[in-house]
Amino acid sequence: MRVLGEDGKNLGTFPIEEALKMAMEKGIDLIEVSPKAKPPVTKIISFDKFRYQKTKELKKEQNEQKTKELKHVRITPRMGEHDLEVKLKQAHSFLEKGHRVEINLFLKGREKAHQAWGLKKLDEFIKKVETPIQKSGPPKFMGRGFAIQIFSK
Repeated sequence: MRVLGEDGKNLGTFPIEEALKMAMEKGIDLIEVSPKAKPPVTKIISFDKFRYQKTKELKKEQNEQKTKELKHVRITPRMGEHDLEVKLKQAHSFLEKGHRVEINLFLKGREKAHQAWGLKKLDEFIKKVETPIQKSGPPKFMGRGFAIQIFSK
């Protein structure tokens, strides 16, 4: 079996008895790091230190695996031009970061009776998004208005 020292340097290939003897002389543990390798890889290190290093590596991997979130942008059909520009910038920044964006067009009161008008306003907003996007499907009517998810290509 291949034996690594505490610092990770290769000490060589030894029989298991000799590797255990080397670990006992140093007063620390012999840990099998890679059992499926040919020959199996072991490391002479304190088990507590080894466990600490593994948990540290797992936490680092989890932090690097940030999932892409679903961000929401809420608009209304009667919003002013400047307000729509602010919402466009917000959606653009989300898309550049790689997030999915759900655009919710909120209809109030009698506006719900004019769904075609609301869909037209939603399409106008989506056409103004600067980054190349892909729609997850057609807009869906969700009680108070329409919702559509977009993401960058």
